[in-house]
Amino acid sequence: MSQSFNALEKRSVAALASVYGLRMYGLFLLLPVLVIHAEQLQGATPMLMGIALGVYGMTQAIFQLPFGFLSDKYGRKEMITVGLLLFVIGSLIAAASSTIEGVILGRAVQGMGAIAAVVLALTSDLTRESQRSKAMAIIGMSIGAAFLLALMSAPILEFWIGVRGLFIMTAVFAVLALILIWRVVPTPVPTRNMDVRPVPAQMWSLLKDQSLLKLDIGIFLLHFTLTASFVIVPIVLLEGLDLDTSEHWKIYLPALLGSIPFMALMVITASSPTRNKWVFFASICLLVLAQVLLVIRPVNSLLVTVALFFFFWGFNTLEALLPSLVSRLAPAAGKGSAMGVYNTFQFTGVFFGGFFGGLLYGQFGVTATFVLLGLVLVWWAWFAYKSDPFRLLDSLTVKINPAIRDVCREAFRDIEGVEEVIVFKGESVAYLKVDKSRLDTAALDALTSS
Repeated sequence: MSQSFNALEKRSVAALASVYGLRMYGLFLLLPVLVIHAEQLQGATPMLMGIALGVYGMTQAIFQLPFGFLSDKYGRKEMITVGLLLFVIGSLIAAASSTIEGVILGRAVQGMGAIAAVVLALTSDLTRESQRSKAMAIIGMSIGAAFLLALMSAPILEFWIGVRGLFIMTAVFAVLALILIWRVVPTPVPTRNMDVRPVPAQMWSLLKDQSLLKLDIGIFLLHFTLTASFVIVPIVLLEGLDLDTSEHWKIYLPALLGSIPFMALMVITASSPTRNKWVFFASICLLVLAQVLLVIRPVNSLLVTVALFFFFWGFNTLEALLPSLVSRLAPAAGKGSAMGVYNTFQFTGVFFGGFFGGLLYGQFGVTATFVLLGLVLVWWAWFAYKSDPFRLLDSLTVKINPAIRDVCREAFRDIEGVEEVIVFKGESVAYLKVDKSRLDTAALDALTSS
């Protein structure tokens, strides 16, 4: 079995990672500067400023699953095109608006172009099973890179072209993504791989899975905290530290870059079955520590930088860790559905983080908002501490003879280390969840080669 991408896969994955990265860069680009811009808009209040920051999350949460289902019917590229065009329209609406309501409308339309699930489905269509996890990881890395680049570049770009210019830039990025989709990405024959496709019938049952629900709540709280924090962090830098917006990168850059090696070390450590719970818990504690430092902050740029260093360390660790855990805890043939629920919680957290961040800031001020966010994180840390370690299984998809589907299902169940088997009627593959530490690979190879 080939252990590397073929030429088609290299081209497809590089292009799709670029498409996803361009869109997410456009969204993240507004994170550190939008609130300051929104203060100057007609009708602005702290709550509406927070909504402007986070509203794209709500529309993205609402539209992402319908986009995924419609792509099965009308085509992956077609629905990605619709999503990117909505993103362009939303960006231009926001750029042209002089009122807070107009910016909110533009951000909402941006979020309606919810292409995440479709991009992942297209990736699945264009890659072999043996390379699919690697492809998904590369796309995940493009999101992380977009986040880092956006936080570092946004303050400088805002100084040169303003926030309206940033919105226009995001529209241009979406047009570039459209060109990549139609000129570089091949048009696939859609696959029936049930493991990566969200299935509506599975959604409710997955919400009852305590292990997955714990992660869904976690990603909600993580993005709630991120968005709520960035309602007020730019204000702290501008008013508390007397830093012009164009100089905010001086705080973000060392905090972000300094956190990366520590984040990588924790992600590697989390691969151990006995340590994943403690890495999860420690990452939340880092977020708590960041909030404590922000609460007690003097007018001191070094302390704020240290606080954001701990924040980004914890945030980026959890951002990398949580989807990996969801993938490994999802039932057989249920990875796509589990990720669909997970993403819905994530984007809903973005919206409520913006809403409540703005509301709390308007009612109680900066310090009280940091205190309340810290209390939410303390509860999450206690919840993580009391939880059992994650029991992580791996997914396998193996070919079978559909004529002897029932016989194969029972034979797989008899193999040591196979925890779950799903075989759909009419399909020539079986979806397995296995414990690789106990898996009888010889018996599995013998069965699949017979």
